[in-house]
Amino acid sequence: MAGEKPDILKKIVSRKIEEVALAKGRRSLEELRGSIADLEDIPRGFERHLREASQSGWTPVIAEIKKASPSRGVIREDFDPQEIAETYQDNGATCISVLTDESFFMGSLHYLGIIRETVSLPLLRKEFICDPYQIYEARAAGADAVLLIAAMLDSAMIDDFMSIARGIHLDVLLEVHDEAEMEMAVKAEASMIGVNNRNLRTFGIDMETTGRLAAMAPDGCLIVAESGIGSRMDIERLIQDGAGAFLVGETLMREADIGSKLRELLEPL
Repeated sequence: MAGEKPDILKKIVSRKIEEVALAKGRRSLEELRGSIADLEDIPRGFERHLREASQSGWTPVIAEIKKASPSRGVIREDFDPQEIAETYQDNGATCISVLTDESFFMGSLHYLGIIRETVSLPLLRKEFICDPYQIYEARAAGADAVLLIAAMLDSAMIDDFMSIARGIHLDVLLEVHDEAEMEMAVKAEASMIGVNNRNLRTFGIDMETTGRLAAMAPDGCLIVAESGIGSRMDIERLIQDGAGAFLVGETLMREADIGSKLRELLEPL
């Protein structure tokens, strides 16, 4: 179709498969599992922190550390992951999301470790996970939770990946962006579902998505609204739509004063 936008997710997944193959060549799955068995740290409870914040009346914001994106290019030139993480912690974030994709988002798996040493907040590995290897990699690198994207996976893979993550004490944020994916998430009995208002194939935004899909969620499921959140008014609307937590990235990354913008998002109208 003339003018049709490219399927960005397809490009990312293709590249990710290549990257995982290279990573396995450098470090086998057996070696990775062994390193996890030797870990003395205990995951910090990503989902628990979000639920406790919500129950206390605080707005649970997952503040994202992201230098670039396929749709926007470089978002923040002045990019220091440790400094940004400290700013998030000091200004009220409940958890932190760390982009680890290098090819499209200019992230790094290394960021998880250095950020974990800098702050005490739980960390999400924001990545395009297509292989169990990446889940073990996340745990070894310092993540407390992993993102699984339903658009990349089938039901059997979702069940398998969630089981692997839980087996190594990682929480799972299962991301959906349409009704079919939401049905998959409900079937998988995901306790934490991220509703992405961004279409991962075109990267367009539709803020109606959260309310439409949240209505399909079972009682007790934590809905995390993702993408397109630019103001406290957006958060208030999304709360009415059924969201219980909020993942915010570009809005914060574009601000000269990140802390001030985060406080603004957290302050009820």
